[in-house]
Amino acid sequence: MKWHTLAVHAGTEPDPLTGAVMTPVYFTSTYAQEAPGQHKGYEYSRTHNPTRTALEMAFAQLEGAKYGLAFASGLAATDAILRLLSPGDHVLVSRDLYGGTYRIMRKVFEPWGLQFDFVDTTNPAQVEAAFRPNTRMLWVETPSNPLLHISPIAALADIAHARGAKLVVDNTFATPYLQNPLEMEADIVVHSATKYLGGHSDVVMGAVMLNDQEAYERLRFLQNAVGGVPGPMDCFLVLRGIKTLPLRMQKHSENAQKIAEFLATHPKVSRAYYPGLLTHPHYLLAKQQMRLPGGMVSFEVKVSDTEALRPMWEKLEIFTLAESLGGVESLINHPAVMTHASIPEEERLALGITPGLLRLSVGIEDAEDLIQDLTRALQAL
Repeated sequence: MKWHTLAVHAGTEPDPLTGAVMTPVYFTSTYAQEAPGQHKGYEYSRTHNPTRTALEMAFAQLEGAKYGLAFASGLAATDAILRLLSPGDHVLVSRDLYGGTYRIMRKVFEPWGLQFDFVDTTNPAQVEAAFRPNTRMLWVETPSNPLLHISPIAALADIAHARGAKLVVDNTFATPYLQNPLEMEADIVVHSATKYLGGHSDVVMGAVMLNDQEAYERLRFLQNAVGGVPGPMDCFLVLRGIKTLPLRMQKHSENAQKIAEFLATHPKVSRAYYPGLLTHPHYLLAKQQMRLPGGMVSFEVKVSDTEALRPMWEKLEIFTLAESLGGVESLINHPAVMTHASIPEEERLALGITPGLLRLSVGIEDAEDLIQDLTRALQAL
Protein backbone atom coordinates (compact mmCIF):
# COMPACT_ATOMS: atom_id res chain seq x y z
CA MET A 1 0.00 0.00 0.00
CA LYS A 2 1.43 3.38 -0.99
CA TRP A 3 1.86 6.18 1.53
CA HIS A 4 -1.13 8.43 0.90
CA THR A 5 -3.47 5.45 0.90
CA LEU A 6 -1.86 4.06 4.04
CA ALA A 7 -2.18 7.35 5.92
CA VAL A 8 -5.88 7.63 5.14
CA HIS A 9 -6.80 4.05 6.01
CA ALA A 10 -4.28 2.96 8.69
CA GLY A 11 -6.02 1.55 11.75
CA THR A 12 -9.52 2.44 10.62
CA GLU A 13 -12.41 0.35 9.30
CA PRO A 14 -16.07 1.34 9.05
CA ASP A 15 -17.76 0.87 12.42
CA PRO A 16 -19.50 -2.57 12.34
CA LEU A 17 -22.51 -1.31 14.33
CA THR A 18 -23.35 1.89 12.44
CA GLY A 19 -21.11 1.97 9.37
CA ALA A 20 -19.43 5.18 10.58
CA VAL A 21 -16.43 5.83 8.34
CA MET A 22 -14.39 7.43 11.13
CA THR A 23 -13.58 5.46 14.29
CA PRO A 24 -16.01 6.51 17.02
CA VAL A 25 -14.77 8.15 20.22
CA TYR A 26 -15.58 5.66 22.96
CA PHE A 27 -16.18 7.81 26.03
CA THR A 28 -16.45 5.03 28.59
CA SER A 29 -14.38 3.96 31.54
CA THR A 30 -15.76 0.42 31.82
CA TYR A 31 -17.58 -2.27 29.82
CA ALA A 32 -20.43 -4.67 30.56
CA GLN A 33 -19.46 -8.32 31.08
CA GLU A 34 -21.74 -11.31 30.42
CA ALA A 35 -20.22 -13.08 33.41
CA PRO A 36 -17.09 -12.48 35.49
CA GLY A 37 -14.18 -12.52 33.07
CA GLN A 38 -16.44 -13.01 30.02
CA HIS A 39 -16.38 -9.86 27.88
CA LYS A 40 -15.89 -8.65 24.32
CA GLY A 41 -12.20 -7.88 24.70
CA TYR A 42 -12.65 -4.74 26.78
CA GLU A 43 -12.82 -4.54 30.57
CA TYR A 44 -11.54 -1.13 31.63
CA SER A 45 -10.35 1.81 29.56
CA ARG A 46 -6.96 2.13 31.19
CA THR A 47 -6.26 -1.35 29.80
CA HIS A 48 -8.00 -1.06 26.42
CA ASN A 49 -10.26 1.38 24.62
CA PRO A 50 -11.57 0.81 21.07
CA THR A 51 -10.50 4.28 19.89
CA ARG A 52 -7.01 3.68 21.27
CA THR A 53 -6.92 0.22 19.68
CA ALA A 54 -7.53 1.77 16.26
CA LEU A 55 -4.79 4.33 16.82
CA GLU A 56 -2.29 1.71 18.00
CA MET A 57 -3.01 -0.33 14.87
CA ALA A 58 -2.37 2.81 12.82
CA PHE A 59 0.92 3.48 14.64
CA ALA A 60 2.12 -0.05 13.84
CA GLN A 61 1.10 0.16 10.19
CA LEU A 62 2.76 3.55 9.69
CA GLU A 63 6.14 2.30 10.95
CA GLY A 64 5.81 -1.14 9.34
CA ALA A 65 5.79 -2.72 12.80
CA LYS A 66 3.97 -5.68 14.33
CA TYR A 67 2.98 -3.70 17.40
CA GLY A 68 2.07 -0.13 18.31
CA LEU A 69 1.39 1.47 21.69
CA ALA A 70 -0.05 4.85 22.62
CA PHE A 71 0.99 6.69 25.78
CA ALA A 72 -0.20 9.86 27.48
CA SER A 73 2.90 11.78 26.31
CA GLY A 74 6.22 11.27 24.59
CA LEU A 75 7.91 11.22 28.00
CA ALA A 76 5.47 8.58 29.25
CA ALA A 77 6.55 6.46 26.28
CA THR A 78 10.22 7.17 27.10
CA ASP A 79 9.61 6.20 30.72
CA ALA A 80 8.10 2.86 29.71
CA ILE A 81 10.99 2.00 27.38
CA LEU A 82 13.59 2.78 30.04
CA ARG A 83 11.69 0.52 32.47
CA LEU A 84 12.66 -2.40 30.24
CA LEU A 85 16.08 -2.03 31.88
CA SER A 86 17.28 -2.87 35.39
CA PRO A 87 19.39 -0.93 37.93
CA GLY A 88 23.04 -1.27 36.98
CA ASP A 89 22.37 -1.31 33.23
CA HIS A 90 24.21 1.20 31.04
CA VAL A 91 22.66 3.28 28.24
CA LEU A 92 24.42 5.21 25.48
CA VAL A 93 22.49 8.29 24.34
CA SER A 94 22.82 10.90 21.59
CA ARG A 95 24.57 14.00 22.96
CA ASP A 96 22.21 16.32 21.12
CA LEU A 97 18.64 15.48 22.15
CA TYR A 98 15.42 16.85 23.60
CA GLY A 99 15.90 18.40 27.03
CA GLY A 100 13.01 16.42 28.52
CA THR A 101 14.66 13.16 27.54
CA TYR A 102 17.90 14.31 29.16
CA ARG A 103 15.97 15.34 32.30
CA ILE A 104 14.13 12.03 32.76
CA MET A 105 17.36 10.11 32.28
CA ARG A 106 19.47 12.22 34.62
CA LYS A 107 16.89 13.15 37.26
CA VAL A 108 14.62 10.08 37.35
CA PHE A 109 16.41 6.98 36.09
CA GLU A 110 19.99 7.74 37.09
CA PRO A 111 19.04 7.94 40.81
CA TRP A 112 17.12 4.67 40.29
CA GLY A 113 20.33 2.98 39.20
CA LEU A 114 20.64 3.25 35.41
CA GLN A 115 23.91 4.60 34.03
CA PHE A 116 24.01 7.02 31.09
CA ASP A 117 26.76 8.28 28.81
CA PHE A 118 25.98 10.90 26.16
CA VAL A 119 27.99 10.37 22.97
CA ASP A 120 28.21 11.64 19.42
CA THR A 121 26.02 9.08 17.67
CA THR A 122 26.87 10.53 14.26
CA ASN A 123 30.27 8.87 14.73
CA PRO A 124 29.96 5.05 14.89
CA ALA A 125 33.57 4.67 16.04
CA GLN A 126 32.93 6.85 19.10
CA VAL A 127 29.76 4.91 19.87
CA GLU A 128 31.58 1.59 19.59
CA ALA A 129 34.37 2.79 21.88
CA ALA A 130 31.84 3.91 24.52
CA PHE A 131 30.21 0.49 24.94
CA ARG A 132 30.66 -1.26 28.27
CA PRO A 133 29.99 -4.88 29.25
CA ASN A 134 26.75 -3.72 30.91
CA THR A 135 25.51 -1.55 28.00
CA ARG A 136 21.97 -2.71 27.25
CA MET A 137 20.55 0.12 25.13
CA LEU A 138 21.61 2.70 22.56
CA TRP A 139 19.20 5.66 22.39
CA VAL A 140 19.41 7.80 19.25
CA GLU A 141 17.61 10.94 18.10
CA THR A 142 17.90 11.52 14.37
CA PRO A 143 17.41 14.21 13.22
CA SER A 144 18.46 15.49 16.62
CA ASN A 145 16.96 18.29 18.67
CA PRO A 146 17.91 21.12 18.24
CA LEU A 147 21.03 20.88 16.04
CA LEU A 148 19.59 18.45 13.46
CA HIS A 149 22.47 15.99 13.44
CA ILE A 150 21.84 12.82 11.42
CA SER A 151 22.98 9.49 12.86
CA PRO A 152 23.50 6.36 10.70
CA ILE A 153 20.74 4.05 11.95
CA ALA A 154 21.81 0.86 10.15
CA ALA A 155 25.44 1.14 11.28
CA LEU A 156 24.40 1.83 14.88
CA ALA A 157 22.02 -1.14 14.81
CA ASP A 158 24.91 -3.41 13.79
CA ILE A 159 27.07 -2.08 16.61
CA ALA A 160 24.32 -2.45 19.22
CA HIS A 161 23.25 -5.94 18.17
CA ALA A 162 26.83 -7.22 18.05
CA ARG A 163 27.02 -6.37 21.76
CA GLY A 164 23.61 -7.61 22.79
CA ALA A 165 22.05 -4.15 23.15
CA LYS A 166 18.80 -2.74 21.78
CA LEU A 167 18.69 0.28 19.48
CA VAL A 168 15.94 2.80 20.25
CA VAL A 169 15.35 5.57 17.71
CA ASP A 170 13.40 8.73 18.51
CA ASN A 171 11.77 9.36 15.14
CA THR A 172 9.75 12.42 16.17
CA PHE A 173 11.40 14.96 13.84
CA ALA A 174 11.31 12.65 10.82
CA THR A 175 7.94 10.90 11.28
CA PRO A 176 7.27 7.51 9.65
CA TYR A 177 6.68 9.27 6.34
CA LEU A 178 10.26 10.53 6.11
CA GLN A 179 12.17 7.73 7.85
CA ASN A 180 11.56 4.12 8.95
CA PRO A 181 14.13 3.01 11.54
CA LEU A 182 12.71 -0.53 11.89
CA GLU A 183 13.58 -1.15 8.23
CA MET A 184 17.17 -0.24 9.18
CA GLU A 185 17.13 -2.82 12.00
CA ALA A 186 16.31 -0.54 14.94
CA ASP A 187 14.54 -2.45 17.73
CA ILE A 188 12.16 0.20 19.08
CA VAL A 189 10.87 3.45 17.60
CA VAL A 190 9.47 6.20 19.82
CA HIS A 191 7.60 9.38 18.86
CA SER A 192 6.17 12.36 20.56
CA ALA A 193 2.85 12.07 18.73
CA THR A 194 2.13 15.54 20.09
CA LYS A 195 4.17 16.77 17.17
CA TYR A 196 3.78 15.80 13.50
CA LEU A 197 1.60 12.72 13.98
CA GLY A 198 -1.09 14.83 15.64
CA GLY A 199 -0.02 17.77 13.54
CA HIS A 200 -2.35 20.49 14.85
CA SER A 201 -0.95 21.52 18.27
CA ASP A 202 -4.09 20.29 20.04
CA VAL A 203 -3.06 17.03 21.73
CA VAL A 204 -0.26 15.56 23.88
CA MET A 205 0.68 11.91 23.26
CA GLY A 206 3.51 9.41 22.83
CA ALA A 207 3.88 6.42 20.51
CA VAL A 208 6.03 3.29 20.54
CA MET A 209 6.40 0.87 17.62
CA LEU A 210 8.33 -2.42 17.60
CA ASN A 211 8.46 -6.00 16.31
CA ASP A 212 9.76 -7.85 19.37
CA GLN A 213 6.86 -9.69 21.04
CA GLU A 214 8.57 -10.07 24.43
CA ALA A 215 9.40 -6.36 24.64
CA TYR A 216 5.89 -5.50 23.42
CA GLU A 217 4.24 -7.60 26.13
CA ARG A 218 6.39 -5.98 28.79
CA LEU A 219 5.57 -2.49 27.48
CA ARG A 220 1.87 -3.34 27.28
CA PHE A 221 2.04 -4.49 30.92
CA LEU A 222 3.73 -1.23 31.93
CA GLN A 223 1.22 0.81 29.95
CA ASN A 224 -1.61 -0.73 31.96
CA ALA A 225 0.13 -1.09 35.32
CA VAL A 226 1.55 2.43 35.43
CA GLY A 227 -1.44 3.95 33.67
CA GLY A 228 0.14 6.58 31.45
CA VAL A 229 -2.50 6.22 28.72
CA PRO A 230 -4.17 8.79 26.45
CA GLY A 231 -7.90 9.44 26.54
CA PRO A 232 -10.18 8.47 23.65
CA MET A 233 -10.59 12.04 22.36
CA ASP A 234 -6.82 12.44 22.16
CA CYS A 235 -6.65 9.17 20.21
CA PHE A 236 -9.33 10.40 17.83
CA LEU A 237 -7.42 13.65 17.22
CA VAL A 238 -4.19 11.82 16.36
CA LEU A 239 -6.05 9.36 14.12
CA ARG A 240 -7.46 12.36 12.28
CA GLY A 241 -4.06 14.03 12.06
CA ILE A 242 -2.39 10.94 10.59
CA LYS A 243 -4.69 11.05 7.56
CA THR A 244 -2.93 14.16 6.23
CA LEU A 245 0.59 13.30 7.43
CA PRO A 246 2.19 12.82 3.97
CA LEU A 247 0.63 16.00 2.60
CA ARG A 248 1.73 18.04 5.60
CA MET A 249 5.28 16.63 5.69
CA GLN A 250 5.77 17.43 2.02
CA LYS A 251 4.74 21.04 2.61
CA HIS A 252 6.70 21.33 5.86
CA SER A 253 9.82 20.11 4.05
CA GLU A 254 9.29 22.31 1.01
CA ASN A 255 8.93 25.41 3.18
CA ALA A 256 11.81 24.46 5.46
CA GLN A 257 14.16 24.05 2.49
CA LYS A 258 13.36 27.56 1.25
CA ILE A 259 13.75 29.08 4.70
CA ALA A 260 17.02 27.26 5.38
CA GLU A 261 18.47 28.52 2.09
CA PHE A 262 17.36 32.05 2.99
CA LEU A 263 18.92 31.89 6.45
CA ALA A 264 22.17 30.31 5.20
CA THR A 265 23.02 33.51 3.29
CA HIS A 266 21.59 36.11 5.67
CA PRO A 267 24.26 38.51 7.01
CA LYS A 268 22.94 38.33 10.58
CA VAL A 269 22.94 34.53 10.67
CA SER A 270 26.25 32.92 11.57
CA ARG A 271 25.12 29.36 10.83
CA ALA A 272 22.04 27.52 9.57
CA TYR A 273 21.32 23.87 10.46
CA TYR A 274 19.18 21.86 8.05
CA PRO A 275 19.81 18.37 6.57
CA GLY A 276 18.67 19.59 3.16
CA LEU A 277 21.52 22.10 2.84
CA LEU A 278 24.56 20.98 0.87
CA THR A 279 26.69 22.48 3.66
CA HIS A 280 25.18 20.16 6.28
CA PRO A 281 27.86 17.64 7.37
CA HIS A 282 25.40 14.74 7.09
CA TYR A 283 23.65 15.83 3.89
CA LEU A 284 24.41 12.62 1.98
CA LEU A 285 23.38 10.40 4.90
CA ALA A 286 20.11 12.30 5.21
CA LYS A 287 19.48 11.76 1.48
CA GLN A 288 20.16 8.06 1.96
CA GLN A 289 17.94 7.30 4.97
CA MET A 290 15.22 10.00 4.76
CA ARG A 291 12.65 10.67 2.03
CA LEU A 292 12.81 14.45 2.67
CA PRO A 293 14.85 16.59 5.10
CA GLY A 294 11.84 17.53 7.26
CA GLY A 295 10.28 20.67 8.64
CA MET A 296 12.75 21.67 11.37
CA VAL A 297 15.40 24.37 10.87
CA SER A 298 17.81 25.78 13.45
CA PHE A 299 20.05 28.81 13.08
CA GLU A 300 22.39 30.95 15.12
CA VAL A 301 22.42 34.72 15.23
CA LYS A 302 25.26 36.90 16.44
CA VAL A 303 24.11 38.04 19.89
CA SER A 304 25.85 38.04 23.26
CA ASP A 305 22.85 37.24 25.47
CA THR A 306 19.16 36.36 25.47
CA GLU A 307 17.97 39.91 26.08
CA ALA A 308 19.47 40.99 22.76
CA LEU A 309 16.83 38.84 21.01
CA ARG A 310 13.89 40.81 22.42
CA PRO A 311 13.55 43.13 19.37
CA MET A 312 13.25 40.04 17.19
CA TRP A 313 10.34 38.56 19.15
CA GLU A 314 8.52 41.88 19.00
CA LYS A 315 8.67 42.03 15.18
CA LEU A 316 7.41 38.52 14.47
CA GLU A 317 3.84 38.41 13.14
CA ILE A 318 3.46 34.88 11.73
CA PHE A 319 5.98 32.83 13.70
CA THR A 320 4.81 32.28 17.28
CA LEU A 321 7.34 32.12 20.13
CA ALA A 322 6.42 28.81 21.75
CA GLU A 323 7.68 25.38 22.75
CA SER A 324 6.74 22.20 20.90
CA LEU A 325 6.75 21.69 17.15
CA GLY A 326 5.14 19.84 14.28
CA GLY A 327 1.87 21.76 13.98
CA VAL A 328 0.51 23.37 10.85
CA GLU A 329 1.50 26.80 12.19
CA SER A 330 5.10 28.05 12.31
CA LEU A 331 6.80 28.30 15.71
CA ILE A 332 10.11 29.73 16.87
CA ASN A 333 11.85 28.48 19.98
CA HIS A 334 14.88 29.55 22.03
CA PRO A 335 16.33 26.20 23.16
CA ALA A 336 18.71 27.55 25.84
CA VAL A 337 15.84 29.12 27.77
CA MET A 338 12.92 26.92 26.69
CA THR A 339 13.13 23.28 25.54
CA HIS A 340 16.71 22.60 26.70
CA ALA A 341 16.85 24.65 29.91
CA SER A 342 17.06 21.43 31.96
CA ILE A 343 20.53 20.74 30.51
CA PRO A 344 23.25 22.46 32.58
CA GLU A 345 24.62 25.59 30.90
CA GLU A 346 28.15 24.24 30.59
CA GLU A 347 26.89 21.16 28.75
CA ARG A 348 24.56 23.24 26.55
CA LEU A 349 27.40 25.49 25.44
CA ALA A 350 29.66 22.51 24.75
CA LEU A 351 26.97 21.08 22.48
CA GLY A 352 26.51 24.36 20.61
CA ILE A 353 23.25 25.44 22.26
CA THR A 354 24.26 29.07 22.61
CA PRO A 355 22.22 32.18 23.56
CA GLY A 356 21.92 32.94 19.84
CA LEU A 357 20.62 29.53 18.76
CA LEU A 358 17.02 29.52 17.53
CA ARG A 359 14.88 26.59 16.38
CA LEU A 360 12.08 26.86 13.84
CA SER A 361 9.18 24.48 13.39
CA VAL A 362 8.26 25.50 9.87
CA GLY A 363 4.52 25.30 9.24
CA ILE A 364 2.48 24.94 6.08
CA GLU A 365 1.85 28.63 5.43
CA ASP A 366 3.14 30.27 2.26
CA ALA A 367 6.94 30.23 2.36
CA GLU A 368 7.16 33.78 1.01
CA ASP A 369 5.16 35.10 3.97
CA LEU A 370 7.35 33.21 6.42
CA ILE A 371 10.55 34.55 4.87
CA GLN A 372 9.20 38.12 5.00
CA ASP A 373 8.35 37.61 8.68
CA LEU A 374 11.87 36.42 9.44
CA THR A 375 13.36 39.24 7.38
CA ARG A 376 11.56 41.87 9.49
CA ALA A 377 12.57 40.14 12.70
CA LEU A 378 16.24 39.78 11.77
CA GLN A 379 16.43 43.41 10.69
CA ALA A 380 15.42 44.39 14.23
CA LEU A 381 18.49 42.78 15.78
